Amino acid sequence: MAETPGMYFARTLEQRWPEASGQFRVLLLTGPRQAGKTTLLEHLCGPERTYVTLDDPTSRALANDDPRLFLERFPPPLLLDEIQYAPGLLPYIKMAVDSDAAPGAFWLTGSQQFALMKGVSESLAGRVGIVNLLGFSGRERHRRRLDAEPFLPSGPLLAARQETAVRSDAAEVFRDIWLGAFPGLVAGPVKDRDLFYSSYLQTYLQRDVRDLTHVASESAFLRFLKATAARTGQLLNVTELARDVDVSVNTAKSWLSVLEASFQVFLLPPYHTNLTKRLVKTPKLYFLDTGLCAYLTEWSSPETLAAGAMAGPMLETYVLAELLKSWWHRMQSPQIYHYRDKDGREIDFLLVRDGTLHPLEVKRSATPQRSWVGTMASLKKRQLPVGEGGVVCLCPEYLPLAEGVYAVPVGLI
Repeated sequence: MAETPGMYFARTLEQRWPEASGQFRVLLLTGPRQAGKTTLLEHLCGPERTYVTLDDPTSRALANDDPRLFLERFPPPLLLDEIQYAPGLLPYIKMAVDSDAAPGAFWLTGSQQFALMKGVSESLAGRVGIVNLLGFSGRERHRRRLDAEPFLPSGPLLAARQETAVRSDAAEVFRDIWLGAFPGLVAGPVKDRDLFYSSYLQTYLQRDVRDLTHVASESAFLRFLKATAARTGQLLNVTELARDVDVSVNTAKSWLSVLEASFQVFLLPPYHTNLTKRLVKTPKLYFLDTGLCAYLTEWSSPETLAAGAMAGPMLETYVLAELLKSWWHRMQSPQIYHYRDKDGREIDFLLVRDGTLHPLEVKRSATPQRSWVGTMASLKKRQLPVGEGGVVCLCPEYLPLAEGVYAVPVGLI
């Protein structure tokens, strides 16, 4: 859903997209429905680029029935929306770019993971740049400067970010968490949050779910979606999830892959090396939009969410999404993991950069405490290469907690 005229919100990705378009003949922008993919690319389009959406039945029929004629009718430079609806077009795009296509000839968007689109990887291998876009980051929605480097908890980077940080007031943070990050809801004409998510789910169930798997019962899948949302920020237990929804484990695994493929959830892998055999090797489950997650778990207001049992996991989920946006929207891929060993020691996130581990904890408090850094010391005892770390919390500005560890306001990410 696009923003209203005159309400365009700048996206971090704008700063890198033209450069990437000059390097790749095909660029593919993927992300969940209504994340603002089309709005962003239409904003960046010059008058010479034609826009075609495969949501349109006529265009989709031509692309599928006669892909050669489709590309003759719509030659590059071309912005082609929802490419997953015409996978047969991809070999012809390959032939077009191999014959005589300039860099940036084709801009594609898709609402499903690139690897799961049939034939895409085979057809465009080595010719396509793949970029992920989620909903608004905190900096984007509050219209702060977008030129910050991808987040790492290092002193100089934190100092630079502090100048343009979003306020970390608890009430405002939980308003953002409860509302979610979809541009159409944050910046667009839709003001009824519950109606937005109800409509979003209907569209999602009727399009992406049916495209990606054969779901016998939409109501059962919706129950699965709600049960998954209730487990955000927790270690994934597929057997327990399947039992609670009354489906088989194989069905639960299949449906979970659908949620991943359509950018609804993210599975955060555990950190492990050959030297740390005792670490638990189970991923953690996170929803990628906290507003949808809060809607599915039936929190009626930001205030009830902030005071409820899910406040901690939802804040952790929000931080994970902000970390991903910080990297993905700069066209970089973070190495991010969670840490948990068999003795019960946990660290919410490990960012790995150049072989160095940067631990991050998340705390729902505005008062930093030195005791928060205790678990991070266990990494050094394991003789792991540990760099600066942080505890993301609701404090107003960053400050040192211990040597190389900072209290980091949520708004700095």
